[in-house]
Amino acid sequence: MLRIDFANCLSSRVGDHGLEPDLLVPGSELHAAAAALTRKLAATKGTGWERWRLLHENPTRAAHTDAVESVASRCRGEFDNLVVLGIGGSALGNIALQAALNPPTYNLLPRGLRPGPRMFVVDNVDPSCFGAVLRYCESSEGGLKRTLFNVISKSGETAETASQFMVIRDILKKSLGNNYKTNIVAITDPAKGTMRQICDAEGFTTLPVPDGVGGRFSVLSPVGLFSASMCGIDIDELLSGAADMDTLCSRPELHQNPASLIATLLVTLGTRKGKTNHVMMPYANALYLLADWYRQLWAESLGKKLDTSGNTVYAGFTPIKALGTTDQHSQVQLYREGPNDKAFALIEVESFDSSNPAVPGDLTIPSGLGVDAISYLEGKSMTALLNAEKRATEYALVESQRPNLTITFPKIDARHVGQFIYLWEMVTAYAGLMLGIDAYDQPAVETGKIATFGLMGRAGYQKHKDAVERALTPTPHVWNG
Repeated sequence: MLRIDFANCLSSRVGDHGLEPDLLVPGSELHAAAAALTRKLAATKGTGWERWRLLHENPTRAAHTDAVESVASRCRGEFDNLVVLGIGGSALGNIALQAALNPPTYNLLPRGLRPGPRMFVVDNVDPSCFGAVLRYCESSEGGLKRTLFNVISKSGETAETASQFMVIRDILKKSLGNNYKTNIVAITDPAKGTMRQICDAEGFTTLPVPDGVGGRFSVLSPVGLFSASMCGIDIDELLSGAADMDTLCSRPELHQNPASLIATLLVTLGTRKGKTNHVMMPYANALYLLADWYRQLWAESLGKKLDTSGNTVYAGFTPIKALGTTDQHSQVQLYREGPNDKAFALIEVESFDSSNPAVPGDLTIPSGLGVDAISYLEGKSMTALLNAEKRATEYALVESQRPNLTITFPKIDARHVGQFIYLWEMVTAYAGLMLGIDAYDQPAVETGKIATFGLMGRAGYQKHKDAVERALTPTPHVWNG
């Protein structure tokens, strides 16, 4: 099970920049408030936009894993490349699972050492990036015939994914003729929407984007599970990890409920101590892209102009990702001596040993170089060095009175990754209630989407194009050296 050490968030470690321990004890204001929110969340579980909280429970779990495995079993061995087309919550979870649970050299491994196809997630409409992936797939052994495209869009109207889909459908039809349909698996609304209409008309294989599960909470649904399963990740263990964490996050006692505890610490540090920037810093390359996933979850869920009563509050905290030890030589100077407006979540891994033969375990630093200045490293493990660096950074942050907590993975595997994902989803649910905002909408994102429709000439959106032109032209203040 994951462990959480939060002592460095308290005033006994970081002075006035931390919270008084008495604020968190039974009978305190924060303890009582957290217990009330736990009761509220128990009552709303599985309703509205909280249906993501049922993804690890039957019958939802069995329905999704059965459907995913049915499609994946048909596709395994048939394809050498898997290209995921999606953006935001339709991409970041897929990327994070692949990075965490398969080696960084996964796509370079020979077929015998790779449990599934090479995987590419194209989450932008940068033509150079998308074009390069398509060219690689066309030129690889088997070409497009051996390439499976996984299109993820609930509505089918997101401009980025729609444009990608239109491109690949065209090239597949030209290359494969009427057989092209077997090279597309779409994950979309099971009953309605533009993509559903297209899938029904063209006969694509589909998996569901579940009702009541927003994109940033969808990684443990078929949205994330299909590509994970295709690439050899144990999706049952992911969901079992989520179930483990759900049990813990239902406890009424603040110190026994990890989501309630982390949310209470970060929200209170943010609102009372001015720590409005929240840095997630894994000491493991494999977990770095989970910090990317966290950034969307934290920013899009909590960054709201209005509270649930319609009052203007400008709520939210800025999520930042960093990587230990890399960013000790890049960011820590700012973190220690810049504005004291940050709280830190450091992520530590006890053991890097792996049952996956493609993922090497620990390394021992050899002796025999004969240089006194670095002889202290001889015979030590890389894990020991990495965790000593983390401990040293933790100490340096405390010395500068910068509040921080540590989340420890016993090891990186599917179960612990599932625990981590569900933990932060629950932290976000608690934090939304603490801030009095709706953690499940994203009204500010819609403005850019609608403006894009207008600028690209979609019928009925001319007024939005006109609004853009009025606001941004003419542009007299341009440097064009």
